[in-house]
Amino acid sequence: MTTPRPETLAKLTPVLTKRWLSPDAWRIGTYEQLDGYAALRKALKAHPDDLIQLIKDSGLRGRGGAGFPTGLKWGFIPQGDGKPHYLVVNADEGEPGTCKDLPLMTHDPHALVEGVIIASYAIRASRAYIYIRGEAVHAARRLRNAVQEAYDKGYLGRNILRSGFDLELVVHSGAGAYICGEETALLDSLEGFRGQPRLRPPFPATHGLYASPTVVNNVGTIASVPPIVLGGADWWKSMGTEKSSGPMIYSLSGRIVNPGQYECSMGVTLRELLELAGGMQPGHNLRFWTPGGSSTPLLAAEHLDVPLDFEGVAAAGSILGTTATQIFSDQDCPVYATYRWLEFYHHESCGKCTPCREGNYWMVRVYRRILSGQGTHEDLETLLDTCDNILGRSFCGLGDGATSSVTSSLKYFKQDYLDYIEGRTAPKLSDKQLVGAH
Repeated sequence: MTTPRPETLAKLTPVLTKRWLSPDAWRIGTYEQLDGYAALRKALKAHPDDLIQLIKDSGLRGRGGAGFPTGLKWGFIPQGDGKPHYLVVNADEGEPGTCKDLPLMTHDPHALVEGVIIASYAIRASRAYIYIRGEAVHAARRLRNAVQEAYDKGYLGRNILRSGFDLELVVHSGAGAYICGEETALLDSLEGFRGQPRLRPPFPATHGLYASPTVVNNVGTIASVPPIVLGGADWWKSMGTEKSSGPMIYSLSGRIVNPGQYECSMGVTLRELLELAGGMQPGHNLRFWTPGGSSTPLLAAEHLDVPLDFEGVAAAGSILGTTATQIFSDQDCPVYATYRWLEFYHHESCGKCTPCREGNYWMVRVYRRILSGQGTHEDLETLLDTCDNILGRSFCGLGDGATSSVTSSLKYFKQDYLDYIEGRTAPKLSDKQLVGAH
C-alpha cells in the first residue's frame, strides 16, 4: 500500500462530499449547521436570470456523462411562454461501475433538494421531479425523508421563505430499466408510458415533460448548484481546468486497495487516483480501465497520466462519462469483461431500434463462441462490422455505448481474442453456455 504524497493529497477537493462523514449527515439539522440552505436564501434574493448567468460563468458542465454546459441548458427554456416549466433530476444511476449519485443521495440528500429548489427558481419551474432507480430503496427512503423535512421547514411548498416562490417536489421511483437513464426515455416513464427514447427534435427544452419546457439534469449537476451560489463562479473555476471546471467525484472500483469515492479537481490523473486509493492490490498490475463507466472506450496502462477531464479523456480516445473508473489488472481478461458488459446492454436494450436490438443480440453470441474456444478469425471482422452498424445508427446512446468496449478492446487487446481463437487460452465458457450462440 502506498502513502499519498502531499501534492497528490492536495488534489482532493471535497465539496459535494464534505458532509458525508458527519454524524446524521442526511438529517436537516446537520445540513443546516454545515451551510445548508444558506445558498437558497441567497438565491431567492437574486433575479432568476442572474442565477442562470452565474451557472454559465462557473462553467459547470453536466455530471451525467455528456458534459453539456448546465447554464446553457437552463437558458434554453423559453420564458414568458405561458406554459408550466419542469425540472427533472435524473437519478436513474444504473450503468455498471457507476456509483457516485447513490451515495450522494444516501449521505447528503439535502444537497440535492436545495439544488433542486434553486434550479427550479432559476428556470421558473413550480414543480420538480427526482426520478430515482427502483432498486435504490435506501437512497430513495433517505431522499423522501429529506423532502418531507424540507416541507416541514418551509423550504418547499408555497411561498418559500416568504419569497413568493412556490415549488412542489416529487420523488418518483422507476421500475429499474437502464434505458430510463436516457433523458427522453425517463420523461416517457415519468408520464406513465414504457421507457423508450423519443425522436428529437423537438427537444425537452421546449417539449419535455407533458410537452412543456423541461430541464433534465443529473444528481451531481444539481447538487453542485448550492456551493456555486455560495462560493461564486471564480471560486468554482479555481478547481479543475479551463474548460472542465470544478471538482468531480471519481468512483474507483476493481483491483485496488481502497475502492470508493474520491472527489478531486477535474484533470487529476489515474496515477494520482491510484496513489490516493492505496495503489493496486498486491500481486496485481494495471492492464486496462474505464474512465467513465462501461459505456466508455477502454484505456490501457499507457494512459496513466491522461488528465481526467472532458477534453483530456476525449483526446485519449475515450469519454469522461460518469467518472466510474473501473480498474482491471493483468489477472483480468478484457475479452471476458467486454462479454459481460455486452450481456448487460443486450438485456437492457429497450428494443425500439433494430441496430441496438439485433446488433447486441448477435455480438453476445459471437463472444460466447470466442470464449468457448469455437471462435474464428472472421468473428473479429463480424464484431467490428456490427459495431459500425450500431454506432451512430441506434436511436439513442445505449447502442453507441455498447460498442465502446468492443472496438477499444479489439484495438488494444486483439491478441487476447486471437489467443482464444487459436487455442492458446483455455475456454472460459462451457458448451452448455454456448447454447444459442450459433
